[in-house]
Amino acid sequence: MRSYSGVAGGGGGGFKIFSEEELKKATNNFAADQILGRGGHGIVYRGVLEDKTIVAIKKSKMMEATETKEFAREMLILSQINHRNVVKLHGCFLEVEVPMLVYEYVSNGTLYHYIHGGEGLDTNKALDTRLRIAAESAEALSYMHSSASPPILHGDVKTASILLDGTLTAKVSDFGASKLQPSDEAEIATLVQGTCGYLDPEYLMTCQLTDKSDVYSFGVVLLELLTRKKVLCFDGPEEDRSLVSRFTTVVKADQHDKLLDDQVRTEMGPEALEEVTHLVMHCVGMIREERPSMKQVAEELEALRRYHRHPWGQAGADPEEGQSLLGEEQQHDTFRPQDVLDLEEGSTYIFSL
Repeated sequence: MRSYSGVAGGGGGGFKIFSEEELKKATNNFAADQILGRGGHGIVYRGVLEDKTIVAIKKSKMMEATETKEFAREMLILSQINHRNVVKLHGCFLEVEVPMLVYEYVSNGTLYHYIHGGEGLDTNKALDTRLRIAAESAEALSYMHSSASPPILHGDVKTASILLDGTLTAKVSDFGASKLQPSDEAEIATLVQGTCGYLDPEYLMTCQLTDKSDVYSFGVVLLELLTRKKVLCFDGPEEDRSLVSRFTTVVKADQHDKLLDDQVRTEMGPEALEEVTHLVMHCVGMIREERPSMKQVAEELEALRRYHRHPWGQAGADPEEGQSLLGEEQQHDTFRPQDVLDLEEGSTYIFSL
């Protein structure tokens, strides 16, 4: 296995093959008090390497061949990515039945916890922070789609797969469902993977993962950031279970501001509010070809950030000045809201042909 030490050119500081002894020492023999989190695929431990680097070590539960392929895919993809908004893979340990990946340690948990954990957003600059996190996450996905060779499709974009570091910089993670984009556009996957509430309905129907599937999922993330509501809710009537479906309904009634978080309504000017509504609606459109690219999404979010931080971006601004900042010539299609599938909250959906 040592021959793999040459893999990884793109990891920035190099990709290392760790020994079992190194990882045991780093985690105090995988002590329970070092556990950062548990998931369907394994346990993540906090570790300290000999050079004092703090890392996160993902110890997989998986044993089956399909799951081993998932692990190998994640290792291959991450070892080739070097982007400040993608979690860095330091290396791995392969010499056991249960392999391990060693990532950079990201100290502030997930974006999901930041939004729904009851703390973090209650500051005067919360909206700017949210727009920055959204822009950084979009930039990472845009890089994967447009700059990586071959392009990388994440496949499971959600707030739980976006981590935040000590300065609340976004780090896209969780590449177990990712795929290298096939050169043959007609290639059809036989397995749909994703998280209910974020899953592109067209991907679910066709079993074909594309870059626009990530765009749909990111649109749900953006909506979650703006509303601070969970993507699936089973407390109310059936038609209100999906956040996307609820938002689509209130947009049709021109009452979408009522679903947005109070701080967003207070801080965001009316022009920016309409702009971000258009952006969300185009991302979660049912027709894949009509969704923007992640590059377009990243550019528009960056423009919205600049607009929000500029005095002209506040409520009561001159609409013509807002037009010039957000781009006079930008055209928007008419909203075509459609029903969205209601699926179980937090579940990972897997469908085999």
